[in-house]
Amino acid sequence: MKSLFEKYKLVIKFIVTFLAVYTVLSIGYNIYLSLSDGSKFYPDYVTNLVAKQTNTLLNSVGYEASVVQHPNEPSMKININGKFVARVIQGCNAVSIIILFLSFIIAFSGKFKTTLFYCFAGSIIIYAFNLIRIVILSIGLYHYPWRRELLHNIIFPMLIYGTVFLLWMVWVNRFSKSVKSNA
Repeated sequence: MKSLFEKYKLVIKFIVTFLAVYTVLSIGYNIYLSLSDGSKFYPDYVTNLVAKQTNTLLNSVGYEASVVQHPNEPSMKININGKFVARVIQGCNAVSIIILFLSFIIAFSGKFKTTLFYCFAGSIIIYAFNLIRIVILSIGLYHYPWRRELLHNIIFPMLIYGTVFLLWMVWVNRFSKSVKSNA
């Protein structure tokens, strides 16, 4: 049994670290959500920020967009030219995806400064890409509402998770200590 643990020590370390970081960050995020009362920023600060930034980007590319609180659920409604096209919910703000990304990077950590910088830069890339994703999705839903399922459930999740996967691959192949020590 000891030889088995020795043989798979790096895999076990990765899994334990990943699960620990993911659990701590997820609990922290859930505490943040439970403390967010929605009185100043509805439904929570990050989701509200994503919705408002989406609105700004839509208006900057020539669409007359507005974002309003959804009256019946904790989300923000995106309207283009007065037509409701999408809603931004807590799951659309990229925080859960960033938590997944950070957990992987920390589990495959490299030098401290490099890991810290990559976590920060990767989080910004994911956040920005997510904003662009919501803008393009909103425009797509405005022009092609009958393609909602394809756009929302297949193409755009594939793009955001594909981006995370590419960031992981760059990390593992260029910066991770674990891979370098096994080479």
